[in-house]
Amino acid sequence: MSQSNSVIAVKNLSKRYSIGQIGSADDCMKYNPPGLRHAIEDFVRHPLAWWKRRKIKNEHFWALQDVSFDVNAGDVVAVIGRNGAGKSTMLKVLSRITEPTAGRIEITGRIASLLEIGTGFHAELTGRENIFLNGAILGMTHAEIKRKFDEIVAFSEIERFLDTPVKRYSSGMYVRLAFSVAAHLEPDILIVDEVLAVGDTAFQKKCLGKMQDVSRNDGRTVLFVSHNMSAVLQLTTRAVVLEQGRVIYHGPTDQAVERYVGIIGSDSTVFFPVEKLPRKFRGAGAVRFVSFRFDRAVPIFSPGEDFKFVARVRAHESTPRVRFSMTIFTREGAPIGTCFGVERPGLRRGEDLEFEISMPRLPLASGYYCCGVSVGKGDNRSGMVDFDTILDTLAFEVRAEEGEAGTVAEWARGWGSIMLPNLKYRPLLQDRTPEKTLNNSEMLPA
Repeated sequence: MSQSNSVIAVKNLSKRYSIGQIGSADDCMKYNPPGLRHAIEDFVRHPLAWWKRRKIKNEHFWALQDVSFDVNAGDVVAVIGRNGAGKSTMLKVLSRITEPTAGRIEITGRIASLLEIGTGFHAELTGRENIFLNGAILGMTHAEIKRKFDEIVAFSEIERFLDTPVKRYSSGMYVRLAFSVAAHLEPDILIVDEVLAVGDTAFQKKCLGKMQDVSRNDGRTVLFVSHNMSAVLQLTTRAVVLEQGRVIYHGPTDQAVERYVGIIGSDSTVFFPVEKLPRKFRGAGAVRFVSFRFDRAVPIFSPGEDFKFVARVRAHESTPRVRFSMTIFTREGAPIGTCFGVERPGLRRGEDLEFEISMPRLPLASGYYCCGVSVGKGDNRSGMVDFDTILDTLAFEVRAEEGEAGTVAEWARGWGSIMLPNLKYRPLLQDRTPEKTLNNSEMLPA
């Protein structure tokens, strides 16, 4: 290897796939007629046209091309890039799930991978049995697995369903158990793909914390694929940026994210779908949130910068007036402060409307935060009623330049210890046709 403390060395790695296409009858005349097995298959699939000769024409697609980089022991490295850039293919090659077409990989240590829901699980076995199966696949002895068993179960939070066949698990339960097994069975290298986005926000936070512990406390190496730039910046120190199967940058995470943002464009937005999140109602739910989004590709703000996001709401009942409020929380869940907006004209039943909600001059110190956002009616004098409240959303980071300072608040009950500036908002888009539910893979964990 190029470095004495390198645990992963990738040298000129390439992976080529063949893409099959069905040719026309005229094209197929140029090829040899199919064999008996293909003729039978054609007859079964196309009984009225089995005599038409069809031929598979192969085209080649390079998912990875001449990829080279090193990962040192104890590093937490992100692999980022657009969809189709080759991230998942590279992790599958590193995990020895698929063979490379060219190049060489040198790996020191035992690898645990979490690439797809249910990877390494047997559907007919129970959760308990799959823990021992996965451990055996990783090379653990029965005694080692048994020693870690209680920690795995406690972390996954599926104790009630431990003796249920995993084929009856939801996707979230699969991820909980799979990540818990992969993280607790003491691998030297932990590889995690975007599969964590399937879990709920609280469990995503828990997984991120565990990956930090695995790296900082245990000195193990983590490779992490994600589209969540906030999580990437929070968790990793170095990153590999892929574009069309090639490495275009490998270095500090901050600079890697800048390159990634340059690829996807400055006009990109970060969506937070909320339709399937747990709700906290204090009223009849006349108006509900559909989604939130920031006006930037990476949710990073500076102290004193205007804090803006867009909320899309849907009226299930007509309401004459609506009002928004927001509480900002630390990453640990302590409330920092709350801000309120004035009432504005409401919505008719079945109406969708987007509001740009802003808080001038965000007075926060450097750190990671999330929000709880409410839509309702009324005020302090007449009494406030919330139609819909979404907690633990809109994860963002405040990053101060040298010499800048924000407000550091101590924990307090209720709405926090700071009275933040009043919210401002204006309608952006009116649409009486309900919007389709946004893709959950776009959601960012805090």
